[in-house]
Amino acid sequence: MNNTNNYAIQEDEIDLRELFKTLVKNKIKIVLITLAVTFSALIYAFVAPKVYEAKAVLKIGEYKFTNTNTNTNTNTNTNTNEKIVIANAAELSKELEILFIDILKNEKDREANILTIDLLKKQTNFLEIIANGSSNEAAIAELQKVINYTQEIHKKILDDVKNSREFKAKQVDGKLDLLKNQTIPALKEKIDRYKKDIKIYETNFLDVQSNLKKIKDSNPTLAAIQINEQRYLADMLIKLKDSLEAFEAEKNDIEVVQIKVLEEELNSVKVLMEPYNYKNTEIVGEIMTNDYPIKPKKSLIVVVAFVTGLIFSIFLVFFLEFIRDEKKHSQQ
Repeated sequence: MNNTNNYAIQEDEIDLRELFKTLVKNKIKIVLITLAVTFSALIYAFVAPKVYEAKAVLKIGEYKFTNTNTNTNTNTNTNTNEKIVIANAAELSKELEILFIDILKNEKDREANILTIDLLKKQTNFLEIIANGSSNEAAIAELQKVINYTQEIHKKILDDVKNSREFKAKQVDGKLDLLKNQTIPALKEKIDRYKKDIKIYETNFLDVQSNLKKIKDSNPTLAAIQINEQRYLADMLIKLKDSLEAFEAEKNDIEVVQIKVLEEELNSVKVLMEPYNYKNTEIVGEIMTNDYPIKPKKSLIVVVAFVTGLIFSIFLVFFLEFIRDEKKHSQQ
C-alpha cells in the first residue's frame, strides 16, 4: 500500500516537472503569443471609435398658486401659496424615452444618442439624462435636444397658466370697475331719489293730517277721503323706507364686503402673475462631461488582452505538446 502511494506521488512530481519543463522550453512562444495578443488589443484600443459621455440633471418646472382655506368656526379665509410641478417626473421620463430613445434607436450613422433617462434617486421632480457621442460636443448637442423639447413644452404650459391668470385679473378688474363706477353710483342715485320722495311723502302726510284735524267735524265726507289718502301715504312711506334700507344695505355690502373681497382676489392674482412665481424646467448646474472618452477603456482592454493571451498561449503550448507526444507514441 505504501509503495503504491509513493509511486503515485512520484508520478505527480514527474508530471509537474514535465509541465514546468514544457513551459520553460516554450517560453519564447508563450511570450510572443502573449505580446501579439496584447499588442493587437493595444492597437484596437487606439484605433477603436472613441465614445464620450455627457450627463445632465433636469429639475422639472413649477408655478405657484393660492390655496384658500375657509375656517367654518370664525368664518374667515386663509390664503396659502403652494407649488404645482408642471409634469409628473415618471410620466415625463417615459415620454422622453419613447421620443428620444425608442423611436431613434434604429437610425444609423448617428454621432450621438441618448443612453438613459431616469428619475433621480429619492427625488420626485428631477431627471438624469445621459448621452453618448463621438465627441463631447456631439453628446452635449443630443442632450440639448431633449432639454429644448422639454423646456418648450413646459413653457407652453406656463404661458397657458399666465394667460388664464391675466384673463381672471381682467374679469375681477371689470367687476370692480362695474361696482365702483356703475352699481354704486346707481344705488346712490336711487338712495338720493328715495330720500327726496320720502321727504315729499312725509310733508304730504303731515299736510293731510293737519287738514284732517281741521275738517274732521265740519266735513265728514272730505275727512273720510283724507283718511284714505293718509293711509295711502303711510303705506307708501313704509314701502319707500323699506326700499331705502334695502338699497343702503346693498350699497354698504358692496363697499364693505364685495369690493374688499374682489380687491384681495385681484391683488392675489397680480402677485401670482409676477415672474418669480413661474419657473421653467432647467438644468441643475451645468452639463457634465469628461475630458477623456469612456470607451474604449484602454488600460482594461490591455490588461484583459494580456491575461487572455497568456492563458491562451499556455493552453496552446500544452495542446501542441500533447499532439507531439501522441504522434511519437503512435510511431513507436
